[in-house]
Amino acid sequence: MALVGLPGSGKSTIGRHLARSRGLEFIDSDHVIETRIGCSIREYFEHAGEPAFRDIEAEVIADLAARPSIVLATGGGAVLREENRRALRAGKRVVYLRATPDDLARRLSRDTTRPMLQVADPRQRLRELFAQRDPLYRECAHFTVDTARKSVPMLVGLVSMQIDLAAGAEPPPGDPDARHDR
Repeated sequence: MALVGLPGSGKSTIGRHLARSRGLEFIDSDHVIETRIGCSIREYFEHAGEPAFRDIEAEVIADLAARPSIVLATGGGAVLREENRRALRAGKRVVYLRATPDDLARRLSRDTTRPMLQVADPRQRLRELFAQRDPLYRECAHFTVDTARKSVPMLVGLVSMQIDLAAGAEPPPGDPDARHDR
């Protein structure tokens, strides 16, 4: 399965707990990217730019979307490229962890590691990102879980329940995880 959503929506945290509870490997695509590029994503953005980063991200997403029996947390902008949305949707059950810009601004008020939010008004930037990306997350996702005012255990339970319900349905084309998510 794969988790998509805005920065700070809980993809890595929920993904780690979900993988542990289901006996699967957890992989964060941003960590894989940082290993490949040999520096932080923020540093790479600064010296190489976003287009170069998105090229590497597309390679990583294609590789990881094809791996069976993992829980994949994607970067917030992974859905910007159609090729990533297609690869994720074809290879995984995709869960959109939906959070409002205001909720995210509160969660991320002291975070300085996210390059897209290093601006004068992070709340406004989150609103812009939400307006741009929400339709793309919805297009990519098999289902959506609203993260507002829910604890990590509650969110893990909601996602697990959705995965279990979906496992009884016809798997999406090419979904190598469909039988492993039970």
